[in-house]
Amino acid sequence: MPVEPPATVWTFGDPRNYDALDDLVGIGADLEPGTLLAAYRRGLFPMPSGHPGDPMYWFCPVLRGVLPLDGLHVSRSLRRSTRDFESRVDTAFEEVVAACADPRREQGWIDDDIREAYCELHRLGWAHSVETWQDGRLVGGLYGVAIGGLFAGESMFHRVTDASKSALVSLVGLLHDEHASQRLIDVQWRTDHLASLGVVEVPRSAYLARLEVAVALPLPAAFAG
Repeated sequence: MPVEPPATVWTFGDPRNYDALDDLVGIGADLEPGTLLAAYRRGLFPMPSGHPGDPMYWFCPVLRGVLPLDGLHVSRSLRRSTRDFESRVDTAFEEVVAACADPRREQGWIDDDIREAYCELHRLGWAHSVETWQDGRLVGGLYGVAIGGLFAGESMFHRVTDASKSALVSLVGLLHDEHASQRLIDVQWRTDHLASLGVVEVPRSAYLARLEVAVALPLPAAFAG
């Protein structure tokens, strides 16, 4: 089971009172495990500003990208592709994060501080990877933070066509249990690519209400140790 770290010394306030027109809700704090968990439990997540030396930015999007567990779009071609892959959980977490942080990727945002912070969360049992393997080689995957019934997706990558999508299919399967209707997959923002897989936007207030229910649920078996 996850190990609860020391509590953060920072406060994120009441997310219901955040600016209703701005996704960016805070600047500063740190990336200690207790800080990250406190943020996710309040609906926030961190991202670097993109300028070395700047403090961390914290976001709580006005419109949140969410993947309903019963709303994943799996095309016939993707369904066929999943048969060519092996799915694993938490066997190569640091490799997945490193692949997601590859500086050659367009719009890459994961810096060394983020990598170190989430690897520490993984060591404590809070951050997890869902990996796609083919012929003994890591070809795709995703990682995120699991708190109760929340899976806060951070990033995904692929080296073979459909490998990251296959990881997402596997994640949805892992969360389908007796609590599936209340579990929550958070993808931060909706993009056209994610929308093609079933991601929808929900207002901040609706997300926060669902989050409160989700974090009180038990972890899915795959992440419970």
